[in-house]
Amino acid sequence: MSLFKARDWWSTVLGEKEEFDQGCLCLADVDNSGNGQDKIIVGSFMGYLRIFNPHPVKMGDGAQPEDLLLEVHLREPILQVEVGKFVSGTEMLHLAVLHSRKLCVYAVSGTLGNVEHGNQYQITLMYEHHLQRTACSMTYGPFGGVKVVQRRCHVTKQFVNTMCLDQDYLLQLSSWLLKTKFPYNEICRDLICIQSVDGMLMVFEQESFAFGRFLPGSLLPGPLVYSPRTDSFITVSSCRQVESYKYQVLAFATDADKRQETEQQKLGSGKRLIVDWTLNIGEQALDICIVSFSPSASSLFVLGERNLFCLKDNGQIRFMKKLDCSPSCFLPYCSVSEGTVNTLIGNHSSMLQIYQDVTLKWATQLPHVPVAVRVGSLHDLKGVVVTLSDEGHLQCSYLGTDPSLFQAPVIESRELNYDELDVEMKELQKFIKDFKSQGVWPTTEKEDDLEVSVTVSPNFDSVSQATDVELGTDLVPSITVKVMLQNRVVLQKAKLSIYVQPPLVLTCDQFTFEFMEPEMTSTVSFSVYLRRSYTPSELEGNAIVSYTRPTDRNPDGIPRVIQCRFRLPLKLVCLPDQPSKTASHKLTIDTNKSPVSLLSLFPGFANQTEDDQVNVLGFRFLGGSHVTLLASKTSQRYRIQSEQFEDLWLITNELILRLQEHFEKQGTKDFTCSFSGSLPLQEYFELIDQHFELRINGEKLEELLAERAVQFRAIQRRLLTRFKDKTPAPLQHLDTLLDGTYKQNSCYLSD
Repeated sequence: MSLFKARDWWSTVLGEKEEFDQGCLCLADVDNSGNGQDKIIVGSFMGYLRIFNPHPVKMGDGAQPEDLLLEVHLREPILQVEVGKFVSGTEMLHLAVLHSRKLCVYAVSGTLGNVEHGNQYQITLMYEHHLQRTACSMTYGPFGGVKVVQRRCHVTKQFVNTMCLDQDYLLQLSSWLLKTKFPYNEICRDLICIQSVDGMLMVFEQESFAFGRFLPGSLLPGPLVYSPRTDSFITVSSCRQVESYKYQVLAFATDADKRQETEQQKLGSGKRLIVDWTLNIGEQALDICIVSFSPSASSLFVLGERNLFCLKDNGQIRFMKKLDCSPSCFLPYCSVSEGTVNTLIGNHSSMLQIYQDVTLKWATQLPHVPVAVRVGSLHDLKGVVVTLSDEGHLQCSYLGTDPSLFQAPVIESRELNYDELDVEMKELQKFIKDFKSQGVWPTTEKEDDLEVSVTVSPNFDSVSQATDVELGTDLVPSITVKVMLQNRVVLQKAKLSIYVQPPLVLTCDQFTFEFMEPEMTSTVSFSVYLRRSYTPSELEGNAIVSYTRPTDRNPDGIPRVIQCRFRLPLKLVCLPDQPSKTASHKLTIDTNKSPVSLLSLFPGFANQTEDDQVNVLGFRFLGGSHVTLLASKTSQRYRIQSEQFEDLWLITNELILRLQEHFEKQGTKDFTCSFSGSLPLQEYFELIDQHFELRINGEKLEELLAERAVQFRAIQRRLLTRFKDKTPAPLQHLDTLLDGTYKQNSCYLSD
């Protein structure tokens, strides 16, 4: 082993084809165990949240099942995970998970287990905030030096909670409590600030929303960090300059980017959002971090595309280091030498470099390119370097030059008895032959517990079960799906959950069973129908059964999960239609086999009887869009065309699945489908332009509506003055102008 390779202490690969970024890794004692040991929290863009507590038997071991404390699928992409004091009234650590449109705060707890699986961990949702804007990143801290002073008055027997944003007022309050000799304690808490994609900072005071402010001139979001010492937010804007904003300036400022003035702004209340200081670094920033030497000194580190910057609290450059390789992540931390800072920098050459200020102290090779790096204490081992790649390679390693202590064992020289070896070989061959002659291989224990089968009815329901549909005049059909469960042993708390892709809807998606005796059979049925006008991403459903199996050592049962997939018919979402010869969007699929008749692939949609029409089919979705499928007579190609680009996917996917099933029935194993055309990026860009145009038109309509509303109120005031006048005066067509303004406002609101 090379001396300059990171020594592997523990490693694993997370999921399959999942993606990760720098905000997806966090180290903290998230379960509040109190033993000083960190847990590894990892979130992925596929929505999986995992918590690890590595316990390798020997150095370099892979992940064991008991190392994974918790794995939960949250169904939404996880952008960032952080651990802090996010719940009011307690100083326990909680887990904050940032999704694109939601912020969730969980409590992680564990219960002692008495089976070989060990302890059981679960998360409990404490609160969540639904975001009106798409989130990008978040930071947390005691914004404004916030603390909660909790005192108990022995006379009134009541608790009084006082929240203070001003540090001077907090000191006065604490002094008064000491003079009155009332017992109290300070509870520190962390507030959360979320940065949206369009440059808005949203501050949440734990369970409640505080305020939101737009950063001036924001175009693209950059890295964001909070400095407790200066009580300010520091970010790097798209103008390639570091900007610092005081928290109190943000709290008392008004939105300067609003197009319309409110009545309060006219009266002069509120302040304009002003930056505290700026520094132009001339490049985009990858990450930003604060390191505190002491309560009176701290440094701001900014990782650029080519350089590393260290700044003082006032924005002056402390030092700058030009990097040799393109960096991917970094982590600064206090050095053992007073006044210096060590920085871990990972780059795209799979190297991890350690700098002390501007001096390179160590460089080590990693097996992957890290996108996030953390340092923590794991299993009584301090200073473990935890790295995460964008493909999910999670590794815990340490630095050093200790050589490998493996020595090849001395081969024992002895004479071989070939007669004994022949006898042993014959016995083993006889045992294998007898075992194969039984004809039954042992099945897994999970398959013996419960058997799940799903049956989809080939016909529609005689009476449609569709309710609250939004499909216009089309009659929406429904189809019945039956799920049968048969247990082999006694099971407890069996719960069946059914999942289908929206806008497909189930009449019932949760069922509960109790299998008190072996060999019981339970059957449930439900209906599936299309509720809205757009097409689902796929027609595949999933039936998942979670249950517990009691054992001698654990009467409460060991939790287990089994699932069964099923496919819904295509006729549930579309109807046969006349094919169209022209279309705006076309897609050609190439195959390596002769074309198959579309009458045999789509028997429920083929109503043509003429020979010249067997290679053309038309589909009409219940939402109203049309799709045409053509099969070439001479080449091995199929073409799907439609007026809307997004409608091509479902028919294309259904065609590929049915072709694969057709050739599998014929015993053909080398069938392949390919697409040789260019990527349809133009259609994607058109959708972006259309969305941008709608946003611009929406802003224009808001401006016009605001102007007409001011005009409407002014006309009302003049009419009221005319009506109150003792001497009647002509209205001068004010009533006509009022009626016209009202109609214009109604038109703008409908648009």
